[in-house]
Amino acid sequence: MLEPAEWAAAGIPLLRNPREVVTGLHARHRPSPATAVVAVLDHEERLTASASFTPRQATPADGWEFRNALLAHLRRVVPHDLRRRTPVRTAVLLYCRDGDARWTEEDGAWMWGLRDACTLHGLRCGAYITLTHDGWQVLGEGRGGRHPHSASPPSDLAESGVDNGPSAPRRASGAPEPLRRTAAR
Repeated sequence: MLEPAEWAAAGIPLLRNPREVVTGLHARHRPSPATAVVAVLDHEERLTASASFTPRQATPADGWEFRNALLAHLRRVVPHDLRRRTPVRTAVLLYCRDGDARWTEEDGAWMWGLRDACTLHGLRCGAYITLTHDGWQVLGEGRGGRHPHSASPPSDLAESGVDNGPSAPRRASGAPEPLRRTAAR
């Protein structure tokens, strides 16, 4: 488990436009409470691949189990980058949960799991974002917003203004999602 101060001190790269990332992932995966969405972004923060899943609930929260679940889903949607000298892609995690926006031990376990899964898959560790009834929050950065939130109706990608690049991300099952693209900017 990582404490918020440890996460903030780890040098996690800031997202240029976290609202766009959150809105795009919410529109694509429509997460409900207890859903994790792991996404891989390229060097320009375009979505390369993503997967959503509902992890087994470990009580207490177990970073090892979360790491293993994240790694399994990353392996299904994107090849590893272990042969590169430095990571060029970044993994971010959006976790939709009940409760308020304050940090919890479960968040600390997810943070540890994300950091370790990124190392084992050759990715740069990116933002950990919670989605609650209060809205979304990038933990460790103090950035957030009220919409979308855990009870938001799903929006269309065209409405969100998100350009997710030329390829449609795949679900954890490996099946392509229905193709929804926005016009090039």
